[in-house]
Amino acid sequence: MQLIRRFQYVKLVAADFGAALLAWMCFYLVRKYLLNELTGYRFTEGALFDLTGSAIFIAVFWTFLYTLVGEYRDIYRKSRLGELLRLARVSLLGAVVIFFTLLLDDQGVVNYKAYYKTFSAYYLLHFFITGFLRTLAVSSVQRTIRKGYISFPTLLVGSNTLALNTFHELVRTSKHLGLRMVGFAPVGDTVDPELATELPARGSYQRLPALVRALKIEQIVIAIEPSEHLLIQDILTLLDGTSARVSILPDLYQMLLGSVKVNHLFGTPLIEIKQDLLPVWQVILKRVIDVVGSALFLVLASWVYAFTAVMVKLSSPGPVFYRQERIGRNGQPFRIIKFRSMFIDAEKMGPALSSDHDPRITKWGRFMRKVRLDELPQFWNVLKGDMSIVGPRPERQFFIDQIVKIAPHYRHLHRVRPGLTSLGQVKYGYAETVAQMVERLKFDILYIENMSLAMDFRVLLYTLKIIVEGRGK
Repeated sequence: MQLIRRFQYVKLVAADFGAALLAWMCFYLVRKYLLNELTGYRFTEGALFDLTGSAIFIAVFWTFLYTLVGEYRDIYRKSRLGELLRLARVSLLGAVVIFFTLLLDDQGVVNYKAYYKTFSAYYLLHFFITGFLRTLAVSSVQRTIRKGYISFPTLLVGSNTLALNTFHELVRTSKHLGLRMVGFAPVGDTVDPELATELPARGSYQRLPALVRALKIEQIVIAIEPSEHLLIQDILTLLDGTSARVSILPDLYQMLLGSVKVNHLFGTPLIEIKQDLLPVWQVILKRVIDVVGSALFLVLASWVYAFTAVMVKLSSPGPVFYRQERIGRNGQPFRIIKFRSMFIDAEKMGPALSSDHDPRITKWGRFMRKVRLDELPQFWNVLKGDMSIVGPRPERQFFIDQIVKIAPHYRHLHRVRPGLTSLGQVKYGYAETVAQMVERLKFDILYIENMSLAMDFRVLLYTLKIIVEGRGK
């Protein structure tokens, strides 16, 4: 099964690579025709060698571009029409890049009209050749799924009549998705007898993480009444961090709100819980910005670090830096580093949150907190990869254990790297109690659900505003 799946990826990448190769070679001849260079032209062995080399380079560029925009992320649920629409946009982007890097200084071009012709010719050639070969590749993948050579073990969560109807609907309309129903996880004490005869009960929904691992589940469909929001929330919390895709049966109200996005027009309408928070290119660019930005800041602001370190040392006895274990991405602990803003042994009575008039904070520490100077050493954590410049603030396990008792969905924050600054911090501020931490949580959830580089930029602007106004604490 895994070998067949890998072959589908190879097939799609090969189709794109071959299309880009063929389009560039065709463009070579079309360009000669458009620029009236075919008369008397002789195709030599050297010209063939140069053309082959440039075509391979161009094909590698296109494959890299498709990878960046996420074309190879989920090849099993692609729509042919959707692929053509996305391809039209990506082809335009790639053609513009190639035009400005390779074609703009074309010595054979004598006027701008020729530029328009060559650009249009290349764009159309690439789009139609790639569209044709990719449609063939996607159709081949879909046939493989429909014939059952590729399938995805699927668990239904629910046990009433709604779950039974959902099962029948999925079997009837979603063969193209390759869902192989392996059982259901009962919710509540009552189980529909017909559902129990058609699917085996695999265990209570409370054992979902263990069931996903044991049965190698790749898709979970939650089929309980959408009005049971608290129960759905508990189920999603249990599934947080698992590799399985999660879909929820919507109600009419959610459909009217536009929450239901149907990728396959004639399939069962489902709300799919987003797994990929950012496109591939934004994931890469966000990390590049983190590394480059942190490295530059550490170098350019070295005098700020030196001055702050001296002031910390003069303010009270003790070390300059303060290290503390926090919980980061995927629940992994790491040691955060700050300039010390409190007296030594500030937590000898146990972990405690700070407040506006906390006597444990030094005078210089209070100033540092207002302008966020104490956070500057965390650029080293960002450079190491423990943190990002923007993301939910990391907390200690001691407080996380208390938060999840009130708001189990807090674990949702561990899907991303914690940040030096966050939407919760700039919109709500520092939390002085666990209850305030829970209140601030909604802003961090909002950030994750709307995560983008544009959102990061807005958070940074808010942070700068707070630093300038000295509203930190």
